[in-house]
Amino acid sequence: MKSKLRVVGSTERLRSLVALWLVLFFITATLLAGEKYLALNQPDGIALLPPPPVPNSAEQAADLASARAVFQAAPPEEKARAEKYAFLTIFKFAPVIGEYFKHGKVPKTEAFFDKVKASLGNSINPAKEYWKRERPYQADATLSYGKPESSYSYPSGHSAVGTVQALILGELFPDKREAILEIGRSIGWDRVVIGKHFPTDVYAGRTLAQAIVRELKTNPDFQRDFAEAKAEVRAALASQTPGK
Repeated sequence: MKSKLRVVGSTERLRSLVALWLVLFFITATLLAGEKYLALNQPDGIALLPPPPVPNSAEQAADLASARAVFQAAPPEEKARAEKYAFLTIFKFAPVIGEYFKHGKVPKTEAFFDKVKASLGNSINPAKEYWKRERPYQADATLSYGKPESSYSYPSGHSAVGTVQALILGELFPDKREAILEIGRSIGWDRVVIGKHFPTDVYAGRTLAQAIVRELKTNPDFQRDFAEAKAEVRAALASQTPGK
């Protein structure tokens, strides 16, 4: 009888554990599904972008010559700056937005852009993997600067992310839009300066970014979070105004 009770008890515990596991699984799946604003290949960079120059073609030679000219013309301090500030954070834009725009001061906005950034690989990475373009320093070892990259060259992820960040920030701070967009452009171009990308990689990243922002704006979660970020930055800006 005791043995039978032990078996029944063990069975009930097993059922409880399985039920708990299923609940946790569905909760986790729901949370993961909500982590990104973009579905895989939305927008489809492979369909949207033209192919990069074909290896050993005249176009490729011209693109490499351009990359080489930019790399060779950049002084050491410019290369050092481009390498140091290669990390992709919205606070790169603080010099033109304002000193109040810093880590920890606008938490909803920061979380919103973290989610935006986490979403972008769904569009950028499939295109990189499809074309598998080598980077300039792989075509010409004299263009090597800093650590090598593990991903492919086309389109430029830095250019795409920097442009997406700039386009969205430009809507949050319309009076500073042009200065914000200029920083977004420099994020991509800095990658040419240090031999990580061809100019055509950067242009493709900017084009893809525009399509990504259009797609993001169709997502209800993005719309809600953008509105919350906008309210937060307006409140932060108002707090900087004398007499507030």
